[in-house]
Amino acid sequence: MSDDGCLADFNSSALGTQEYWDEAYSRELKKYNEVGDVGEIWFGEEAQDRMVNWLMKSGRSLSDHILDIGCGNGMLLLALREEGFSNLTGIDYSESAIQLSRSIAEKHGSTDIIFQVSSILNPDEIATLTKKHLYDVCLDKGTYDAISLRDVSQPDDNKIYCQNIKTLLNKDGILIITSCNWTREQLELQFRHEFELVHELPAPKFTFGGKTGQTVTTLILRRRDDLK
Repeated sequence: MSDDGCLADFNSSALGTQEYWDEAYSRELKKYNEVGDVGEIWFGEEAQDRMVNWLMKSGRSLSDHILDIGCGNGMLLLALREEGFSNLTGIDYSESAIQLSRSIAEKHGSTDIIFQVSSILNPDEIATLTKKHLYDVCLDKGTYDAISLRDVSQPDDNKIYCQNIKTLLNKDGILIITSCNWTREQLELQFRHEFELVHELPAPKFTFGGKTGQTVTTLILRRRDDLK
């Protein structure tokens, strides 16, 4: 086990490559244009609803600047737009994903949502994102998981991710992250230098072989400035 919560225990996978996601979203874009199918909601609607419902009940302003990291088809941001949140941005390193999310948002009359091609691991693109303003909330539903499945020759990507998320956030800004690869304890360990745990959102549990677990972990993490 590594000092960063078992990062070394994951083998690389096609799910960690941009080529995989470019091809996947090209297929979904083609299907959407043909039959209007928006494609998969990553981790399912329940996971998405938990994130949206927490934000609705958290007392945060509907004018908060919210950034979805790895927005895919943009359905999470559309769900927030339907609840009245007005300053929404989605980024994805796949141009096909951004084309898909823009098309879906336009059909739903939500052209005020900003979608742009950017990678959370690219410092120049992060700097561009912060030129106008910082963000109050960052969202991640599966992107950190995909980064964890990248080639082992890129061991610092997880640290770069954490540092860049912190750079994007206002003081006291929060990250809402949903993962199917990592437990609460592992995520706390990996994010400990940049974030502190605020809350874990309950998720359905299962029992197998006498052990109890859950299919996904969703944490609310607050940016911290007391540690470098």
